[in-house]
Amino acid sequence: MSFVMADNGDDDNQYRIKEGDYVVLKRGEIFKAVQIQPRKKVIFEKQWIFLDNAVGQLYSTTFEILSGGNLKPHELKDTASPLDAVEAGTDNRNIVDDGKSQKLTRDDIEALKEKGLKGQDIIKKLVDNHATFGDKTEYSQVKYIKKKKKKYENTVMILKPSCRILAMMYHGREPGKICHLRYDTLAQMLTLANIHAGSKVLVFETCAGLVLGSIMERMGGYGSVIQMYPGGGPVRAGVENFGFPAHFHDTLHEFPICHVNALLAGTLDTSAKDPTAENTHEKQLNLAAEKKQNQPEAEEQGTPEEESMVTNTGDDAGQDVEKTEKDKLKEAKAQVKKLRLEEKQRKLAATAALLKGRNADGLVIASRFHPCPVLLGLLKFLSPSRPFVVYSQYIEPLIECFKKLKECGGTVNLRLTDTWLRHYQVLPDRTHPLLLMSGGGGYLLSGTTVATDHSKPAGSKQAEEPAPKRQKLEDTEG
Repeated sequence: MSFVMADNGDDDNQYRIKEGDYVVLKRGEIFKAVQIQPRKKVIFEKQWIFLDNAVGQLYSTTFEILSGGNLKPHELKDTASPLDAVEAGTDNRNIVDDGKSQKLTRDDIEALKEKGLKGQDIIKKLVDNHATFGDKTEYSQVKYIKKKKKKYENTVMILKPSCRILAMMYHGREPGKICHLRYDTLAQMLTLANIHAGSKVLVFETCAGLVLGSIMERMGGYGSVIQMYPGGGPVRAGVENFGFPAHFHDTLHEFPICHVNALLAGTLDTSAKDPTAENTHEKQLNLAAEKKQNQPEAEEQGTPEEESMVTNTGDDAGQDVEKTEKDKLKEAKAQVKKLRLEEKQRKLAATAALLKGRNADGLVIASRFHPCPVLLGLLKFLSPSRPFVVYSQYIEPLIECFKKLKECGGTVNLRLTDTWLRHYQVLPDRTHPLLLMSGGGGYLLSGTTVATDHSKPAGSKQAEEPAPKRQKLEDTEG
C-alpha cells in the first residue's frame, strides 16, 4: 500500500508548478507564455505579476492577483449570487440605453477598489445600484454579470503548455508569425502525417517552431525529427515555450535546405574547414615579418639620453602588454569560433547520414515560401508508402503542387482540403452558432508516396497505351 501511495506522489509531482518551468497564463480568451523565475516581473494584460507564489501549486489553478502583483490561490466561496432575490422581466422592450441607469460613477468604483473590495463584491454593488437591472430578462442579467466579471474579477489561471494551448495563443495574439495556422488545421496535419513515437519525420516550417514543437510533443521523445531550415540557422522560439525535458532535444536534428540538392547529388562536403584559418595564419606571418623589419630600423636610430630611454622602454612595455592582451582575446574568440564551426559541421555530418538512407517516415511542410520546389526535393528522402502533408494559407500554391505531383508520379491518394471551424454557444434554450468566427484556416495537401519502377523508360508506357485503340479500329474496319 505504501508503494502505491509513493507512486501516486511521484505522479502528482509532475503536475505541480516548479521554478524554471514554462507556463501559460490565461485570462478569458487571452494567453501568454512565460517562464517561472524568482522575483521576475511579468506584464500580463497591462498588469505587473510576480509568479513566485505559484511554485508548488497544481497546474490549472486559478490565482487571485493581490496588491503588489503577488498571487494567491483563488478560494471558491459559496457566496450568494448577485441574481439571488432579483426578479427578472419578461422582455427588454421598455429598457432605454441612455447611460443613466447605473448610479455608481467611475470614481465610486475606483474608491471601492482602493478600499480592498474584491470583484464579486464590486459586481454586487453594481447590480444593487442599477436602476433597470430588475427589468432585464434572465438571459440579459446573466450576460450582464458575465461581462462585469470579465472586467472586475482580478484573477489569472496558470496552465501547462501543450500543442493546443500554444496554437490558440499564437493564433489569437500573433497569427502572422505562424502563417495564420489555426489549431484545428494543425491537429489535422499531425493526423495526416501519422506522427507517432519512434518515427523519423522531416519538417520544414517557418511558424516560429510551433509545428516542430507539436511534432516533438506527439512523438514523446522517441524517434528523430529532422528540421530543414532556410537562412543561417533554425528558428525555435515556439519549441522553448513547450518546456520539453533535455532528452527531447536529443532527438532533434537540423539540416539547411540549401544543401539538399548537394546531398541528393552526392557532392555535399561535411568536412569543411574554417575559411578564416588560412587568413589568420597569413596575418600572423605578415606581422612577424613587419616586426623583423622594424627591429633593425630601431637599432639604426641614434641613442638618446638615459632618462628618455627609460620612459620609452616603459611606454613600449605598456604597449606590449596591451598588445598581448588583445592578441589573447583574438585567439580566444578565434578558438570559440573554431569550436562552434566544428560542432556545426559535426551535426551537419550526423544529419546527412540520417538523410542518406532515404527512409524517412513522414514529411510536414508549413512555411511562407512556395512549397512546390521544397516538396519535390524532400519527397525523395521518404520511404515508399509514407504520408506527407503541406500547409499553405492560400490554395494557389497547393494547386500547383497537386499538378506537379500528378505529372511526376510517385504519389497516390492526393487530397486538397479546406478546413472550416465554427464555435457554438451551448446553453439552455439559447444554443446557436457564435456570431464571430474565423474566416479561414488555410489549406492542406496530403498524399502517400509509392515506389516507382525505374527499370522501364519513361516513354515505354505511353507508347503501349495507344496499341489497344489501333487494334480496335482495325477490327471495326474489317
